[in-house]
Amino acid sequence: MTAPERYHPRTPSMRVLAVIVAAYEKMSGVSGRLRPPVVPVDRRLRVRVGQLQPEGEDVVGLCLEPTNGLPLPAWHPGAHVDVELPSGRLRQYSLCGEPAQRDHYRIAVRRLPDGGGGSVEVHALPVGAELTLRGPRNAFPFIATDRYLFVAGGIGITPILPMVRDAVARDANWTLVYTGRTRATMPFLQQLGELDPDRVHIWPDDEYGIPAGRTIVGLAAPGAALYACGPPPMIDAIRGEIPSARIASLHYERFSPPPVAAGRPFEIVLARSGHVVPVGADQTALAAVRSVLPDVAYSCQQGFCGTCPVSVLGGDVDHRDRCLTDVQRTSRMALCVSRASGSVTLDL
Repeated sequence: MTAPERYHPRTPSMRVLAVIVAAYEKMSGVSGRLRPPVVPVDRRLRVRVGQLQPEGEDVVGLCLEPTNGLPLPAWHPGAHVDVELPSGRLRQYSLCGEPAQRDHYRIAVRRLPDGGGGSVEVHALPVGAELTLRGPRNAFPFIATDRYLFVAGGIGITPILPMVRDAVARDANWTLVYTGRTRATMPFLQQLGELDPDRVHIWPDDEYGIPAGRTIVGLAAPGAALYACGPPPMIDAIRGEIPSARIASLHYERFSPPPVAAGRPFEIVLARSGHVVPVGADQTALAAVRSVLPDVAYSCQQGFCGTCPVSVLGGDVDHRDRCLTDVQRTSRMALCVSRASGSVTLDL
């Protein structure tokens, strides 16, 4: 799963990936109290795979235990960890267990044979394999309020599940809509089946069709905070119904990077080889560079994790990231989202 993007009125950024929609805020006039997130840090945690179990078709759940036996860092619903795989790949996975259980973390990963190789590698890990985690980080912060509408598509249930548990524990007014291709592809159905059946709506596409955004939003209690995670069509359908008199704030996490906005073609000069790489108007610098240097590191593809920035040797960069400081931006560029005017020379 790639990294998050959301709307939440009058919430400070605190280095999270947040987009404030001014027009919607003006209309709603509603603010939420943000739970204090775990401060993003670059600590590295050594863990071993203590347990592997199937959670659905092509979905494996992993229990990750600290190798030193000490309690793992605290986290809040919506948090993720960066997982350093044995191959050197870095991938991000939402924590889907219980925040109170600090003797292990839980993640769930869907196998994508045509993806970047990370999920296939995870599915091949044996029990006992040791990994390094970075984090946890919270770029999908959970607002404490009394009304929620949760929407999950397929593996998008992973960050939503701890939020639902939190809402249940606080006796909040909540509703969950969970979609997927088929029931077999939808993880954690057994756990969800233990919750209030009047609040949980399981809508597999092969049984109910693809739900309209209006149908989903119509289930919200007036003034609800809407949390959604899933594929772009689902997110777009929900966004198409906002602003809504029923929704106080919208927060969402995407499965894939957003399309390039207001992009113009430019060129990247790779200083070490002298190769000139053209970047199309609708193409990211990362995609263009990886066509020549496929081993360039990346993870979130949305400008917040800090994996892909590289040194800039010359040129005017249009910075669009949320991970670099102003000082760092004088000499570095986040390939996944940032662009350039004319030409930029990189230390690659």
